[in-house]
Amino acid sequence: MKRRTTGILHGAIAAASYGTNPLFALPMFARGIGVNSVLFYRYAIAVAIYFLWLKFVKKTSLKITCKETVWLIVFGLLFSLSSLTLFEAFRYIEAGIACTILFIYPLLVAIIMTLFFHEKITKTVVFSIILTFSGISLLYHGKPDSPLNIHGVGIVLLSALLYALYIVGVKNVKTIKHIKTDKLSFYVMLFGLLVYVYNLDFCTKLQIINTPFLFLCTVGLALFPTIISLETLTIAIKLVGSTTTAILGALEPLTAIFFGVLLFHEQLTVRICIGVALILSGVFLIITRKPQKKS
Repeated sequence: MKRRTTGILHGAIAAASYGTNPLFALPMFARGIGVNSVLFYRYAIAVAIYFLWLKFVKKTSLKITCKETVWLIVFGLLFSLSSLTLFEAFRYIEAGIACTILFIYPLLVAIIMTLFFHEKITKTVVFSIILTFSGISLLYHGKPDSPLNIHGVGIVLLSALLYALYIVGVKNVKTIKHIKTDKLSFYVMLFGLLVYVYNLDFCTKLQIINTPFLFLCTVGLALFPTIISLETLTIAIKLVGSTTTAILGALEPLTAIFFGVLLFHEQLTVRICIGVALILSGVFLIITRKPQKKS
């Protein structure tokens, strides 16, 4: 019982901490800091802190082979581009709604596994897809007087697809299956940082953080939705398994909506509540279904 309680607590912390992305990112956007600069600081600070944690606290060896390096670069780019597209979407639709739509990634994982890895699709999967996209249709309303709402929704869906590809790849590429989770996370963040180095013309266009408040926001991004989320997620999976941890992941969009309503004056209507309920119901069905044998 103690083991399960500890695992559930860590899973809840992991999901809730990931849902704090808008809490730290939106104030930086409001003060004129661009998406690429925000994410550069997030990843750079997270990599530095995580390196010190792994090297001097956990005493983890960071050696990797050339073949592992190639795949880690691929997964670093997938993970990083998923972050980039999510943050870009904040410019077009409310952050809480964007994070809720992002949570369709378990459905996309199921579809990819069915199409490319021959997992049998079931009525549960089909029903889950219907529920989820019905929820998205209710959430899709966007900011008033914004003609690019559909563009924002499309960007979030791309973010979810990139994250789904990352999850499928990490689970199915034999070359990196043996790598410890913390070590894998470190290299994913490290190679993911390359996206922002490139986008900022090798940091020549990097915007300087010149106030204590902005610096605290960057540290918050590095700690809560990045390091703390990754670390507690690993512990939760080990203690209570991936299914229970994934169910707890429903706290991610709810956390984002909570902060959006509380701090950024985003509207919480009956329509949005019904949409959230449909999405979470669909995802709950897909992540609690029994594993299917390959056809």
